[in-house]
Amino acid sequence: MSVEILDGATIVNFVEDEEAFDMSVSDLFGQLDEDKDGLLSYGEMLNELKRLRVFETHFGIDVKTEEDEAARVYDSLFVLFDHDLNGRVDLREFKEETKKMMIAMANGIGFVPLQMVLEPDSLLLKAVQRESMLPLAA
Repeated sequence: MSVEILDGATIVNFVEDEEAFDMSVSDLFGQLDEDKDGLLSYGEMLNELKRLRVFETHFGIDVKTEEDEAARVYDSLFVLFDHDLNGRVDLREFKEETKKMMIAMANGIGFVPLQMVLEPDSLLLKAVQRESMLPLAA
């Protein structure tokens, strides 16, 4: 993990850089696609949803969540990605929904810089790294 400073513009600029965003999302998709069939099953997506710690509360304190509640939340998140409701998520669906989620995060963060702890290889870390590689405006 690393501590980074980012704001909504960092995320928006990353999403708008189609080449960087598509490559990063495709890499993540490939990592999640354990059986390499080009589709994400519920189980493959569930691993990522759990890694994202959807149920973590403020200040890093975990909450005890009932299994039924967790299953309902994970099911509803999977359906958001599975646009055609075929029980699998293809790369196009994954990119589209990931883009929506990243823009929602950018809107939530706003344009005041925040210090955040980011997971290695997370899309947010890739956004920060992309920004740090851009030449400074004169």
